[in-house]
Amino acid sequence: MTNAAKLAEHIRDLFDPDPEHVATAVANVLRDRSVDLGLPTDAPTSGLGPDAALSLVTPYLRAAGRNLADPGFLAHMDPPTPWVSWVATLLAASSNQNLLHPDTAPAARDLEQIVVRWLSDQFTMSGGHMVPGSTVANLSALWAARERTGATTVVASVDSHLSIRKAAAILGMTYVGVEPSTSGSLPRHLTADDMTRVFEGPNPPADDERSVLVLTAGTTGTGAIDQLELSMTNRPAWVHVDAAWAGPLQLSARHRHRLAGIKAADSVSVSAHKWLYQPKESALVLFADVDTAHAAISVDGAYLQTPNVGLLGSHGATAAPLAATVLTLGLDGLAELVDHGMALANRLVNRIDSEPDLIVHG
Repeated sequence: MTNAAKLAEHIRDLFDPDPEHVATAVANVLRDRSVDLGLPTDAPTSGLGPDAALSLVTPYLRAAGRNLADPGFLAHMDPPTPWVSWVATLLAASSNQNLLHPDTAPAARDLEQIVVRWLSDQFTMSGGHMVPGSTVANLSALWAARERTGATTVVASVDSHLSIRKAAAILGMTYVGVEPSTSGSLPRHLTADDMTRVFEGPNPPADDERSVLVLTAGTTGTGAIDQLELSMTNRPAWVHVDAAWAGPLQLSARHRHRLAGIKAADSVSVSAHKWLYQPKESALVLFADVDTAHAAISVDGAYLQTPNVGLLGSHGATAAPLAATVLTLGLDGLAELVDHGMALANRLVNRIDSEPDLIVHG
């Protein structure tokens, strides 16, 4: 066999794999419990082949990685992921579609729009798009708010996510932090009467009509939810709800009352790789008026067939694992997972309350 023929065969093996070989490789990975972290110090000059390569890489991710599905693992926001999302992620990576161009992702673009519509309907938002995480979702929402309203100030609880301050700095907007109540949330009276306490504070914004009010549905430190039902004479120019944490409560008939008022927001961010059990990196930014919001944050270019919406340029088919998960479980199944999570949290609180040396914070 000539060198050219060998190269052609090698390329076919790399980019057009046999399905049985892929299935065998995945099965071996799932069975392998090795914790030998033995990557070579230097990159190999000659390739080791797929089997040897996977045997060296996967221990860093599985056997030696954190088991997020362990019953005792409640310390962080990162969830275990359903296996259907793994397969969808694998297939998305295998085709490497780029949603920036309709020509490179003719169907995957439609897939994302459908999945976003499924979830935006739950919040009475008219649409949105997917982003890698809630940091980008919050920045996208505040960018749209600034472009649509001319707002110059971002008002939020001092316990809001650090991405809010980042976004304000990036957008050249003034950040005004408001102290929450003892429960950790912004109560209704802090957002009433033209946010009097904010505008009479030490660093008041110019006026409420040029301000974006950010309300948090689930603070990172304690899970507190700001009062989302506003009662103010003059509404801020834009209301954004950072529901990265608690947004999926909207799916639960038992718990959605905790998000009462969220449907009146101008924009909402939800982190799918938290309580929607998605692999990273997966989040959504949703808008009440998606057409005008997207128009405000879209950029056209000579090489683009359609305007580029939002912060991302190249963007993969991250909706595929979310679609697979929603279709597998249904909205009711996702709600059951949310309810289960709330039940576990209540059990933990009750256990802490029973210990005389412990107190619940938040």
